[in-house]
Amino acid sequence: MFARRTHHNDSFSKHRASKSFTTSKQKRSFRDHAAAAKKMERSRKPENPPQGSNLTSPIVTLCVGVEQRLFAAHEDILSTSPFFAAICRGQFLESTTKRVNLPEDLPEVFSSVLEYLYKGDYYPRLLHNKRRNAWELEETAESNTESTVYHMECGQMLLKDTLVYCTAERYGLDELKRLALRKQGLQSGIQCSTILASARYAYANTPENDSKLRAHYLALIIRSRATFKRSGTMQMEMEAGGLLFFDLFVAMANHIDDIASIKSPRTPHSAR
Repeated sequence: MFARRTHHNDSFSKHRASKSFTTSKQKRSFRDHAAAAKKMERSRKPENPPQGSNLTSPIVTLCVGVEQRLFAAHEDILSTSPFFAAICRGQFLESTTKRVNLPEDLPEVFSSVLEYLYKGDYYPRLLHNKRRNAWELEETAESNTESTVYHMECGQMLLKDTLVYCTAERYGLDELKRLALRKQGLQSGIQCSTILASARYAYANTPENDSKLRAHYLALIIRSRATFKRSGTMQMEMEAGGLLFFDLFVAMANHIDDIASIKSPRTPHSAR
């Protein structure tokens, strides 16, 4: 699911936040890393399951996607999400069957969300390498795991962490959004077409004031501009237009202005 893809053409393998897939006994998980948790702590109640929970609350059946794949979860665990809390209060939930239908969600993505609700992370885990003082994705035995998911409605492969982020936005799970964004920053070797399709999806499924995921894609394209400049996909996408590329134009203009100001600092005007 999350293996790095090593495309040699039209990819951005050089431009990633840090290296991944190394093992060390000094690593600590995202959930267990106290310093990082304090920085990301929110004012409201934590989203992870309450400590000491005996998981004796009613079981809710969730029917996900067009394939209607079935999942089961404890009501108390689901209710840590404001989205599901409203449902479990009886707004949409059938009181006798405890069943929720989520036809627009992707089972692969929902599985990661459910894993996060129970464990505070989703596969592959985010680990902190204390020796290198860097975040990494855990090394797994499944070397062919993919970092992308096919989205039937879009008809394209999209970055799974982006899909998790957007789902977390809808479910009201801000901590999961931060986790997904950090994991996405560790991905590498993704094709330009996948990045652009994922960026469009991010723009379509996040609010206009989103300053994290949208900014991540703008910064990524700017850093990888040499690769994107050679991309025929980029040319076709830009010709199609949209808010993504207006924001990209503004971000690149600001980037050029910042470089110009560093190289040629303004001198104060002499008094007249």
